[in-house]
Amino acid sequence: MQALSLLTGENVQVELTSTPQWRRLLELGKPPTLRELFATDPDRARRYRFGCADLTVDLSKNWLTDDILRALVEVADASGLSDRRAAMFAGEHINSTEDRAVLHVALRLPRAGSLIVDGRDVVPDVHRVLDQMSAFAHAVRDGQHLGYTGRSIRTVVNIGIGGSDLGPAMAYEALRSFADGPECRFVSNVDGADIATALAGLNPESTLFVVCSKTFTTIETLTNATTARDWLVSGIGDERAVANHFVAVSTNAAAVGAFGIDPQNMFGFWDWVGGRYSVGSAIGLSLMLAVGPDRFSEFLAGFHTVDKDFLAVPTDQNVAVLLALLGIWYANVHGAQSKAVLPYSNDLRRLPAYLQQLDMESNGKSVGIDGKLLAHTTGPVVWGEPGTNGQHAFYQLLHQGSWLIPCEFIGFARPNRGPQHHQDLLMSNLFAQAEALAFGKTSDEVAAEGVPPHQLNHRVFPGNRPSTMILADELSPRILGELIALYEHVVFAQGAIWGVNSFDQWGVELGKALANRITPELVDGATVPAHDSSTNALIAWYRARRPS
Repeated sequence: MQALSLLTGENVQVELTSTPQWRRLLELGKPPTLRELFATDPDRARRYRFGCADLTVDLSKNWLTDDILRALVEVADASGLSDRRAAMFAGEHINSTEDRAVLHVALRLPRAGSLIVDGRDVVPDVHRVLDQMSAFAHAVRDGQHLGYTGRSIRTVVNIGIGGSDLGPAMAYEALRSFADGPECRFVSNVDGADIATALAGLNPESTLFVVCSKTFTTIETLTNATTARDWLVSGIGDERAVANHFVAVSTNAAAVGAFGIDPQNMFGFWDWVGGRYSVGSAIGLSLMLAVGPDRFSEFLAGFHTVDKDFLAVPTDQNVAVLLALLGIWYANVHGAQSKAVLPYSNDLRRLPAYLQQLDMESNGKSVGIDGKLLAHTTGPVVWGEPGTNGQHAFYQLLHQGSWLIPCEFIGFARPNRGPQHHQDLLMSNLFAQAEALAFGKTSDEVAAEGVPPHQLNHRVFPGNRPSTMILADELSPRILGELIALYEHVVFAQGAIWGVNSFDQWGVELGKALANRITPELVDGATVPAHDSSTNALIAWYRARRPS
């Protein structure tokens, strides 16, 4: 059994397992099977269906009873979640290790809103950048901002890494049906094949680069940006072309200018926006260029609608909190180590990767807010693929494997592209998979089909595999914003209950620092490295084979 902890208002970490709320939850044990629950509760499907903005969320195929739900809600209420949520929305410095506010929710506040952070209303600043982005997007899309030789911009190449890539890349793929501006390509990996692929077939005279780096010092991003600049200058034949073909999303005007980018074409954001929460900021400039400012505004409006729900809806109806509690129920009581996110939408094929970073970088921690080691596991491994592709890959393990893997399905009533009968087949598979996971097929049912005895056990489906269904009418900019915001708040709620700071990411630092040390050691003739024997041998292997 995993121990949990909470953070009180006095910033003292207390073991949540010592509370009567947690003890009551444990006393409930594992509920009856889903077959039994549905057989004895004809109202279950209605009672466990919830709304969140424009989303319909069905929790009925989870290991959930009224008693379990009540106990989980009491755990949330005892954890200080509501106070921490209020502190985030009020602009308090809840990112304690970096002494920062956490205000991605400010990025989608309406122009008439107000949010004071450190004595300053940040909403006018947010809309000043949005207006700057909008003006630039209109200029590019309308042919007013031209390339150095007078050609219109036809392709945008976004250069970033982490949230500066995953957010806009995922959203662009998701909203391709709404893209009526320049084509967008995305470069993140320092592997030279990534930028070579992105640049293949492009005309430098009609290509715009958006370089996303808050400090403008991220080595992978600057390496790719420098390669892109060399390609552009070589293709056009004039270094002055950089000013027309490069813009930056950054806070470091000096470094941006030194690179050759006109500081007037620098779009800023703030230290209270974490990279994995930044797609609604200037990091989304590529998306705005593709879909236009109006649809980008709809995207932000979707976020804000869910923000309001998360802040105002009572715990026992609050979808983000309920999803967070179910994740804790499965992980810390029943031992689940991962969850699968399964969008039945090819346009959402990058969503699982996006949520990997959002969840695992936020809550993949073993130290609590008070700096002490935690006695419990935290963030799950998040993975997935779009349906129906995943059905022919890993669903075998989901149905008949030995791991508990809660699934979250996402589907839509209407397709954005393609004929409706394709959507009918897609959605029939979605509903069938959730049904099969929940109820399975017993040995008696298999035998009644005339299956040979030697195959009998092989064709039994144990069932009782929990899943959540998230549905919407269609995948629109607004709905995408709602989905992202919902998952953001799930991650926040789990982090608050687990007692971790979901908004730092020190775990990415050590590997980067060591890489910076190793890079000059890879050249033959460089100083002999002083690492462990394994790393030294690997470096020697590379040096012996590296082209001179």
